[in-house]
Amino acid sequence: MKISVTLFFVCMVTQLVAHPGVGIVMDSKGNVFYTDTERVLKIDASGRKSVVIPNVHTHELFLDANDNLYGEHLWYEGSTDSWGHYVWRYSAAGRFEKIKPNTKGFLEDYSFARDHFGNMFWANRGKPCQHVVRMDSRRNKTTVSDACFENIRWIYVNPKGELLFADFQDVVKIDKQGNVKKVAKQIANRNWTKSTVDNQNAVFGVWDDAQGNIYTAVASNRVVKKFDASGKEEIVWRTPVPWTPTGGLVSPAGELWILECSDTNAVRVEQINGKKVITY
Repeated sequence: MKISVTLFFVCMVTQLVAHPGVGIVMDSKGNVFYTDTERVLKIDASGRKSVVIPNVHTHELFLDANDNLYGEHLWYEGSTDSWGHYVWRYSAAGRFEKIKPNTKGFLEDYSFARDHFGNMFWANRGKPCQHVVRMDSRRNKTTVSDACFENIRWIYVNPKGELLFADFQDVVKIDKQGNVKKVAKQIANRNWTKSTVDNQNAVFGVWDDAQGNIYTAVASNRVVKKFDASGKEEIVWRTPVPWTPTGGLVSPAGELWILECSDTNAVRVEQINGKKVITY
């Protein structure tokens, strides 16, 4: 039993280290912040890259309406076979502070998938019929929709308050009224009919642009796909080996920014404007 437990935690730590982040955001000044799961970096509007928050393991980032940045730090303590975390905020003025202290275990009843009305969203994966949970500013929890999902991945909330995410390899949108739309199905591999441990990370981040086009980082295929309002699919970016897209954003100017992770866990960002590509 002790060997089994030890192997379980070794596996969990390996997954934690190897599992890339999806967090990349742009503030009102055109600064881009992203995670490499060891720190948070900033690319300013002039293209200068710097580390703004060292020594934090976060997969997601959230930027509020006042340009305050939020994330977590998650760690594993091998001596006690336990996990710990805290939540931090990095203000627009550059001040770092913990807003949730060091806490045992994983983050619960808290999310970086948020709208600008004070609601947080996360997946309830406790049963085969998965749902999205909304928690308001008073910590009241409700189910966003009665629809059942198979395997909810990373959730993105757009400025309209609509939820976008991959349900295994289907792209889903839920509007503010709870209406569910399958934007596209089986976008990674049409031969896959069921989510498994081996294929569940086929699709990573999902985001949109001001025109309502939806983008997905199809990590298994090393491509970024775009879907228009009718569901028409277009590959807008191909990432060469050994790189894989994990997240992205579209700037107000229409530039595509892609967060990428290599097979050896290096992280970079690509800024794409037509045929012009800048790598950071």
